[in-house]
Amino acid sequence: MPTITPFLWFDDQAEQAATSYVSLFPDSRVDSVARTPDGTALVVEFTLLGQPYRAMNGGPGHPHTDAVSFQVDVDTQEELDRIWDALLADGGRPLACGWLHDRWGLTWQVTPSMMGDLMTGGGDPEANARVFRAMQDMVKLDIPALQAAAAGG
Repeated sequence: MPTITPFLWFDDQAEQAATSYVSLFPDSRVDSVARTPDGTALVVEFTLLGQPYRAMNGGPGHPHTDAVSFQVDVDTQEELDRIWDALLADGGRPLACGWLHDRWGLTWQVTPSMMGDLMTGGGDPEANARVFRAMQDMVKLDIPALQAAAAGG
């Protein structure tokens, strides 16, 4: 049976990125590192939350874009804050509405797991509009504020 594995191209820091990513999530690990004869990492196989990934040090010329991002759903504000802060560490850049670029230029969305329910407003278009307006004013998402917007606050 075929499988699909996301494959990420880095200039020269695939191993550092993989090591950083696996430190953030349970059921995550660096599985293997294929090296060039001089010992430089070439291809890094790693697992995040049980999902396999591969990363390659392919050199410059192929930067990451916002057209592909990784969405991390979290249950609590504490978890959101921890992951958000870790992904921004050492040169990441916040964007808007829960999106950020990590220090390697990969785009992430750190969102509440209940975001879909909050955005639908339980079928209430007014609640949906309030949550959407609240989210548009945020860089890092604030779960209590989104919940308050959904409830009418």
